[in-house]
Amino acid sequence: MVQINFAAREVNCKIVYYGPGRSGKTTNLEVVHAKAPPDSKGELVSIATETDRTLYFDFLPLDLGQIAGMRTKFQLYTVPGQVFYNATRKLVLQGADGIIFVADSNPDMREENIESLENLIENLRENGLNIEDIPIAFQWNKRDLPNAMPVEQMQKDLNRWNAPTCEAVAVKGEGVFPTLKMLSSLVIKKLNSEQEAGRPRAPAAPPPPRPAAGAPQPPRPAPPPPSPRPVVGAPQPPRAVPPPPPRPIPPPPSARPLPRPSARPGAPGIPSPLPRRTNPLAEEIRRRKEMEAKRAVSAAPTQAARVATQPGRAGVVSLPVLVLVIVVLLGGLVAFLKFGLKLF
Repeated sequence: MVQINFAAREVNCKIVYYGPGRSGKTTNLEVVHAKAPPDSKGELVSIATETDRTLYFDFLPLDLGQIAGMRTKFQLYTVPGQVFYNATRKLVLQGADGIIFVADSNPDMREENIESLENLIENLRENGLNIEDIPIAFQWNKRDLPNAMPVEQMQKDLNRWNAPTCEAVAVKGEGVFPTLKMLSSLVIKKLNSEQEAGRPRAPAAPPPPRPAAGAPQPPRPAPPPPSPRPVVGAPQPPRAVPPPPPRPIPPPPSARPLPRPSARPGAPGIPSPLPRRTNPLAEEIRRRKEMEAKRAVSAAPTQAARVATQPGRAGVVSLPVLVLVIVVLLGGLVAFLKFGLKLF
């Protein structure tokens, strides 16, 4: 039975390898353990007798990723092939979710294969399981034998349920993983169908009640009379002309929106501020000062040009200075001459 651990978000499925002794059940598990990734397999536990035959079971927890957000773990078991360990076979089959029946292709093992299959059906029945309801896959092992039985013969002897099959050579690793993958998909498919069947469905809407036989039926509404068709050539009534739409009435001046104020005074949309009251005498004084300032500015370059164009007047003004300089130079020259004569 599938075990779901919602706390750890894990789904544990149990798969049992069943078949006659020395058919290759333990070899299948050894190949899976050898080739599986190290992080997705557990420890292989095998208890064997002196003849190197499985006494109880092999256990290999195999992690095959996530399904629907939950991690799946497949626990692989094998049963002992000897008939006198039938009690151990029943114990291993408890809670099995899938069966891989490993059949021996040796013609001498034909009767052992059929006997092991009948023993599987009986042990499943005693554990409350039905072989028609549990996922099962058949592996035709030892196909490398020169005298191997035909697949058609093994199919007729064992696979009466038309279950999926796979040819294999377990000692060479051929067909081992395809068989396991085939059965794992069947187990997951059955698990999904059981989960879908367990979900509550919305109740269907009840059908409308039917009237009892002989009860009076409510009267059906009569259909409207058909509109009369116009006669060809008959005068047509004048068509009504729709009146023209009314023109919009402009709003009164008081209802018109006022213009929005502008950012600067005097701009369109806002009246200019009222003029300030001024003194006429002060205005006349200010006006005359502005006129005198304009005259002074305009007369300055004219006066400078007149001085520049009258060199004679400039010489008259500087004549006394020139006479004074000449007198000083002459006095100095006379003093120098007197001093020189005294030396000689």
